[in-house]
Amino acid sequence: MSPGAALARIRLNPHSRAVQRDLHNPNEMHRTLMRLVPDGLGDSPRQAAGLLYRLDVTDTFSQLLVQAAVLDPTRLPDDYGHADVKDLTPMFNALQKGLTVHYRIVVNPVKTERLPLENKGQRGKRIALTGPDADQWWARRAHEAGLHLITALPTPLSAAHGRADNAAVRHHLVRYDGTATVTDPDALVQAVLGGIGRAKSYGAGLLSLARAAA
Repeated sequence: MSPGAALARIRLNPHSRAVQRDLHNPNEMHRTLMRLVPDGLGDSPRQAAGLLYRLDVTDTFSQLLVQAAVLDPTRLPDDYGHADVKDLTPMFNALQKGLTVHYRIVVNPVKTERLPLENKGQRGKRIALTGPDADQWWARRAHEAGLHLITALPTPLSAAHGRADNAAVRHHLVRYDGTATVTDPDALVQAVLGGIGRAKSYGAGLLSLARAAA
């Protein structure tokens, strides 16, 4: 039996002041979505809850996908949007080696700059990857997650701006859509549950899967 998780699809109300605020401020978006998970989760509540989210925007509407071990959409602000919640356990149990799937993910492709030996112990600067470097980053991460990529269409997105430790932060984001073959179902389940890469509090890391038509 695979571990359980819930996925909420929230069709946002564009007239909601809370929605307008959150779309312009990822920190506020994260704060709103953390209301959907139980209280008292310790010092790292997002990680403890397994909270991941992604904003999907079309010409006609905006939709939030929110994933966590437990979700309570009734705790959203009034008039925030319509939410449908489903259990991901059946999807996890259907994953098998050789299965072809469609996927979508927003990621924050970065590398850490290597520092001279005399700076050992210090963290190098994180450098955003773009173009073929970002594509290679995603291919490596997908392989580690139990996917063999067949296609990968990148769509650069607007950077996510926020604040952390009283300092401004900017996260470079890219969305990848495509098809892949499952090579390691157990690794794939863990990748879906834990998310992939950095900037998870800014809408990155949530991997969506759907079985491809035969």
